Amino acid sequence: MQTTEPTPARPLAAPFTDGLRAGVLRYQQCTACGHAQTLARYACQHCGERGALHWRDAAGAATVCAVTVVARAPSEEFRALAPYTLVIAQLDEGPRLMAHATPGVRIGERVRAGFFEHQGRTLVRFAPES
Repeated sequence: MQTTEPTPARPLAAPFTDGLRAGVLRYQQCTACGHAQTLARYACQHCGERGALHWRDAAGAATVCAVTVVARAPSEEFRALAPYTLVIAQLDEGPRLMAHATPGVRIGERVRAGFFEHQGRTLVRFAPES
């Protein structure tokens, strides 16, 4: 009798994090109601449909909805970045996400997603559109 090691479960957010490493911003879209969301979920947060979510690539363009500057990092991991700017940006495809941004961005400003490496992870950083 041959035994095999079980295949580790793939994290729910893997398509999102894989996309970041490839320089692509991804979101989930419900095929039942069309709702778009950035947090990886098993069911649509709008209609509750399970199994109807598919990953889509975003163009990366967004509008800034909120801005804050973090002066004191919440953990040692981010202390080297402080002070840093965080935004909530609404992607043109609909969903919102929180991400880093270049200093000086303003609410209502049009931005485009870029990516940077920090401590072995790829993170999103929005910058003003040129």
